[in-house]
Amino acid sequence: LSLVHILVVWSFFFSIRRRPPRSPLSSSSAASDVYKRQAINETKKNTDKQQDVRLSNISAAKAVADCVRTSLGPRSMDKMIIHPKEGVTVSNDGATIMSKLEVMHPAAKMLVDLSRAQEVEAGDGTTSVVVICGALLRAVEELLQKGIHPMQISECFQNCARLAEQVLEEMSIPVNIDNREMLIQAAVTSLNSKIIGQNADIFAPMAVDAVLQVMKDNSDVDLKNVKVVSALGGTIEDTTLMSNGTIFLQKASHSAGGKVRIEKATIALIQFQLSPPKTDMESTVTMTDYTQMDRVAKETRAYLLKLCKQIKDAGVNVLLIQKSVLRDAVTPQSLDFLAKMGIMTITNIERNDIDFITRTLGCLPVANIDNLKPEKFGHADSVVQESTPSGKIVRVTGVHTPAEN
Repeated sequence: LSLVHILVVWSFFFSIRRRPPRSPLSSSSAASDVYKRQAINETKKNTDKQQDVRLSNISAAKAVADCVRTSLGPRSMDKMIIHPKEGVTVSNDGATIMSKLEVMHPAAKMLVDLSRAQEVEAGDGTTSVVVICGALLRAVEELLQKGIHPMQISECFQNCARLAEQVLEEMSIPVNIDNREMLIQAAVTSLNSKIIGQNADIFAPMAVDAVLQVMKDNSDVDLKNVKVVSALGGTIEDTTLMSNGTIFLQKASHSAGGKVRIEKATIALIQFQLSPPKTDMESTVTMTDYTQMDRVAKETRAYLLKLCKQIKDAGVNVLLIQKSVLRDAVTPQSLDFLAKMGIMTITNIERNDIDFITRTLGCLPVANIDNLKPEKFGHADSVVQESTPSGKIVRVTGVHTPAEN
């Protein structure tokens, strides 16, 4: 053997002789160290995953806040929102922008819900709350990157919220609901950041008067009692406040020269159909003789004429007919009968508008001809059809409250 091989063999045996025997305890300690290292690596992976989830949620929420951030303040910019069904919307109102966004991320949806809650609670400040929330989340992101625990950040935010409430209560000014001028100033402040801010002197008093008229004795206000009706044409100065009436975008029926103006109107809102009834089950009727067809036409005419006479005998001269999904709510023949009886007819009343109409006109919906009674009618000084650049509308003025009737 060469010298090199001898040295290698000698060193191998020497290392075996000098190596101490491995005890069972040392083997267990090594296994424990390996388990600890695996546990530490697994914990680190979970921590990194949690950190990534938090940062992802913060990024999604900040993206929503950045969408409306530039629409805040007097130098705000308008946003163009394109919807496949609703078309194009241009607005700088935070509530409008947030309601048009189709947000899928759960954290981003919370900002949309925050804006909606602010709109319901205060009616203003929808953009401000979203921008403030985005700024706070941006600060939270920096704290998380510094290694501060999320629970400590949450507790500090709760303490800051309590201090902020105290500061706001100290700097707040009590508002007297009877002080109309102060309410108008608050409305002008809200309108300054809107597109119509330059016309705030027109809309602010109008908005205040509308709210004061529907306000209850306990100062509660249901904004569903205020309806905004828009029509193309005209100018902003043509906007008016109807304090004792309403407007229908549906035009009156002109069948057989129907009336378009009624003074001292008695208004009825019906939910039954002025059309021939249908069978409960699908069926086919075969007529082989023209006399049978004539009989069906006579029976239909007699049925519709009876309904119209009952409406006329009840004293109704303005008839509102709700849109029907079961069958035709009204037929040309019934409209012809009503026109000849001097009854002004407005059709296609939407189901969603029934509640507002009943509160405004003081009438109750009638679901059956047998329930057509005077206590369910509304009364007004005049019902007139008017022409606008976008079409014809029906204006109801001088509505009598139930106490006046």
